[in-house]
Amino acid sequence: MRKYTVLLACAIAASGFAACGGGQDKTVKSPATTTGTAPAASSTSSGPAVQYTMTDQPSSSDVPVAERPRMNEAAKAPYLQALEAFGRGDLEVSKSLFRDAISKDSKAYQAYYSLGVVLERLHDSDALSQYRQAFTIVPDYEPAITAYGVGLARRGSASEADQFLTERRAKMPKSAAVTAALAEVKSMQRDTGTAQELAQEALKLNPNFPPAMVTLARDHFRNRRLDLADYALQAILDGFGVENPPRDKENAEARLLRGLIYREQGARPAAIKEFEQVVAVRPDLVDASVQLAKYYLESGNADRALPLLERALRYDQNDLAAHLNLGDCLRLLGRPADSKKEFDWVLAKDSTQIQVHYDLGLLYLFTPTFPGMTPMAQADAAIAAFEKYQQARSRTPSTAGSDVEELINRAKAKKAVLEANAAAAQPAAAPSSSAPAAAGSATPAPAASGAQ
Repeated sequence: MRKYTVLLACAIAASGFAACGGGQDKTVKSPATTTGTAPAASSTSSGPAVQYTMTDQPSSSDVPVAERPRMNEAAKAPYLQALEAFGRGDLEVSKSLFRDAISKDSKAYQAYYSLGVVLERLHDSDALSQYRQAFTIVPDYEPAITAYGVGLARRGSASEADQFLTERRAKMPKSAAVTAALAEVKSMQRDTGTAQELAQEALKLNPNFPPAMVTLARDHFRNRRLDLADYALQAILDGFGVENPPRDKENAEARLLRGLIYREQGARPAAIKEFEQVVAVRPDLVDASVQLAKYYLESGNADRALPLLERALRYDQNDLAAHLNLGDCLRLLGRPADSKKEFDWVLAKDSTQIQVHYDLGLLYLFTPTFPGMTPMAQADAAIAAFEKYQQARSRTPSTAGSDVEELINRAKAKKAVLEANAAAAQPAAAPSSSAPAAAGSATPAPAASGAQ
């Protein structure tokens, strides 16, 4: 059976280890899910969406490839069109076309898997059933098996994920992919010792298996062992000289993780460089786009941030960090009503977000004229938003928004000026007509009775 290469990969944080589907007459490519969630660099981030690509070939070279169903010609056309739609970020069209491919070939296991990838991005609970259908058709199909296992853990069923992958590992003891997926689940459960052991076991099965390498680095990162995480990433991306070349220098998930480490360490130029390299080759990696856009916004470059955030939301319309940063971006671009819509969406989705109150305060304070509000109402709204942020921030160790007191004073000063101007504009009161005439008045007195 011919080997089929992945064209695209879905950046679903903490999804599976999945990769491509296959056919036999021509290359049939499909999205891949991601390996897991690392801690975010900011409180509003959804976590890095990490990924890698692989082929229909087993993850360990000494495992024979069983014959698999060939996707028929009728299904291939919508399947390839679905991949193109996914590349544009048009997930609804992609979903419809994958379903069309399945309707034309009920054994198209790659289409079931790829549909699961798209549904997981759309936060559709049916994603897991699509993965299951794929490995029901092809019982040793590693992409769907690992996507299903890590997907269970992501949905809060970590014990079920553990059990599923443990059972699969017993049936597929030479599968580096299944072992690495189980390592990822253990890491998500904060069982770092077992996670590290399993990842090393996966590398014994396949010394050049990128997901296992990245799981090692990500587990170190999750547990704040940043030096060890950086060392593991160096082995993947840079190597250690001629005798130890980089294992996978184009690995986007490793580069994304390194960017997050640099951001956490305050190495701004290095982090920007990593994120820019990721989005150049993997625009569907949502967290890379959001992190890079945030850097652009911090430097006031909203024009460069806007397309990154809009594209991120095409791939994950529920990403809180993308909506929050888009709101701030639209404020800087002079679109206050659109900015407010993004902030309202964030509050409706997660009322515990505190950064949104700070951003709302900036919106009301610095927008010259907010639609439907008087300047006085804007000042009041700014003060209320900043004070709400200040109150919530006092319960967290974050140093973000340390200038909030200064902003509150600025909003209050603006309100005071507005009140003073309003008082000065009031017209002077006219004298009452019932008041007695003042002495020496020039008003003539009536003539005396009978005067000649």
